[in-house]
Amino acid sequence: MPLPTAAPTQPTPVPGPGTATGTLSRIDAVVHLGFAVLLVASAVRYVMRHSPADNVGVLVLAAAVCGLYAFIAVLSRRRPWAVWLFVLVGLWALLVVAAPSFAWGSFAVFFLCRTAFSGWAAYVTGGATAVAAAVGLFRLSDGGDVAMLLGPLVVGMMLTLVYDRIEQDAAEQRRLHAAVSQAQARLAAIERRAGRAEERGRVSREIHDTVTQGLASSLLLLEAAHRSWPDPAARGQVRSASVMLRQNLADTRSLVHELASPGLDSTPLPDALHTAATQYLPTVRMCVTGEPREIGAEVRHALLRMVQSAAANTALHASAASATVTLGYLPETVTLDFHDDGAGFVPESVAPPSDTGGYGLRAMRQRVEQLGGEFSVESSPGEGTIVAAMIPAEARR
Repeated sequence: MPLPTAAPTQPTPVPGPGTATGTLSRIDAVVHLGFAVLLVASAVRYVMRHSPADNVGVLVLAAAVCGLYAFIAVLSRRRPWAVWLFVLVGLWALLVVAAPSFAWGSFAVFFLCRTAFSGWAAYVTGGATAVAAAVGLFRLSDGGDVAMLLGPLVVGMMLTLVYDRIEQDAAEQRRLHAAVSQAQARLAAIERRAGRAEERGRVSREIHDTVTQGLASSLLLLEAAHRSWPDPAARGQVRSASVMLRQNLADTRSLVHELASPGLDSTPLPDALHTAATQYLPTVRMCVTGEPREIGAEVRHALLRMVQSAAANTALHASAASATVTLGYLPETVTLDFHDDGAGFVPESVAPPSDTGGYGLRAMRQRVEQLGGEFSVESSPGEGTIVAAMIPAEARR
């Protein structure tokens, strides 16, 4: 199944003066308010220092700049404001050259240009604003103060570099945010896929350790009864197969209802293990070492299924005369040993799982290791088999 991936997250664009943001951001409001204050102060200064004949043209130009600035920065909601911004820069340059008193408002116009444009348009409009302020202030000094000429140019260059760095950092932040969002989406998909795989493995182990093993043992009993029929012993074998099939039916119903083990929580663990083993080996012995105590539900469940699987394997394959289950309580762990004196085998030569079987040892190992425990098998031909596990009393997945 292909791994699902999340759709790329598009970075959120930085709103310009013409975007429909509904309300102005705080920094925009401060800039626009500052421009209004400086424009009024500059107009008052100009009127006080010049004759009425000189005031009319400049004040008309200042009013036109003010109206266009308000239209672009506050009222406009569509893209054509970009064209009008070029007109604003041109009118502002004429105003500052004609009346250098208005030069302080160049900061707001510069900011508006950089907010609206990027690339060459931002450099052209911002540069034009700085050059106009430099020419106007240089005229104000009657051409005798070079600092008035260089100051606005240097300040404009510095502001351009700072603004470029801010834009780069903002773009990098948006890129990283998109990358993190995509990584989180991929991680969530991987976790879902791993969860499904783990659940499939868990259901597979439950079916193997209950239904499959029980059906295999019932089939052997029925085949033996068929061979010896009508011998009286055959009736006992049929009854045993019937009891085992009923138990399989109960286990299947438990599996349907969230794989709960009947009586696992209420029955003492040694008794539950002994009952599970006697389903397949009626003469199995049960030994307990250490001081019995409460064990975590997951550990109890794993030990019960391990005993069921080991007892079924012994009944099906080992031809053992005796078998012993040893449950050991240690301070921080619990141990389980299943020993039989049967035919034995070479653990390294066990065939891989297939349609004909081979899941038992693998399922037992997975159960134990998923709970943070250790699993081992010791066997050799003619020497019997020991299946051992040691699991923390409180499972560590």
